[in-house]
Amino acid sequence: MGVMIEAKSLRKEFGPIVAVDGVSLKVELGEVLGFLGPNGAGKSTTMKMITGFLAPTSGTAVVAGHDVVNEPLAVKARVGYLPEGAPAYPDMTTESFLEFVAEVRGLRGSTKRKRTSEVVSRLSLKGVLRQPIETLSKGFKRRVGLAQAIIHDPDVLIMDEPTDGLDPNQKHEVRELIREMASRKAIVLSTHILEEVHAVCNRVTVIARGKVLVDETPAKLESRSRYHNAVSLAVKPLGGTTAAAIDELRQLPGVEAVEENGAIESAAGVSMRCTILPRDGRAIVEEVTSFVRSRGWDVKELRVEAGRLDEVFRTITLGGERTGTTPTGAREGAGELDSKLANKRA
Repeated sequence: MGVMIEAKSLRKEFGPIVAVDGVSLKVELGEVLGFLGPNGAGKSTTMKMITGFLAPTSGTAVVAGHDVVNEPLAVKARVGYLPEGAPAYPDMTTESFLEFVAEVRGLRGSTKRKRTSEVVSRLSLKGVLRQPIETLSKGFKRRVGLAQAIIHDPDVLIMDEPTDGLDPNQKHEVRELIREMASRKAIVLSTHILEEVHAVCNRVTVIARGKVLVDETPAKLESRSRYHNAVSLAVKPLGGTTAAAIDELRQLPGVEAVEENGAIESAAGVSMRCTILPRDGRAIVEEVTSFVRSRGWDVKELRVEAGRLDEVFRTITLGGERTGTTPTGAREGAGELDSKLANKRA
């Protein structure tokens, strides 16, 4: 579909702190990239460089055909950006702020009115149009920030924690909006909410210590999990004890381990819960099902897991699959220093 974002060996130094260390990535039109990493990993700094908010120490990024170093204004015209914290002018009302942003983006007359009305409706902001932004809740401030990012219908959308502070219904609405826009934009969003990756992303980049560690699909990332193809089981064994049933499951050829997850109490009695982990990620559901059927156990629940992103995330970012050699201590606190040092130099 065409590459809309291409970061090339981006590096950002704040004095002795290396916040971003040679990050390269590509995002095509129609892709939603989940940008994951622990606090202080360099996510926000990378996004700021891609949008032209921060100048890289070295390297560059090309956005919609324009170089962020040599053509910063052309890049900004094609990008919608929701920064961390969704900053806005606190004394302006929601309506006046969105109209101001629309004019800055070059919208005039009926086009400005139409786009403002569309984003107000889509993000449910009608009830707070006359309200000063400083009086809004965190969730409404986040929605105003997203509205200003999309008001000019940009080709590229960069969002730092877009659903931070939203309630479950609001999160659902924002994710629906992202899905609707996905086919006609290149979207990058950072998030700590791993369910969001499942909901809207078709690619994932994991960053830690300023370096890219993984870049692949969510399904491929899940397949790294020791829970990939694991079977979650809730059964009432007939005869014998729960411990004996667990021991029998552990003896199955394709089983690596069995985790006990407590019990379910009901009028029919007590059922055990467990997760059966496969050897080498192989599919074991038929093996487990056949075994349970042969024992005549009363099955309350049986499901196959795709994998657990949180477990994979911890393994990768804590060093289990580390690709860089930067010591963890070199990154400590870098995220908190980003804005302070940038402001000091400005």
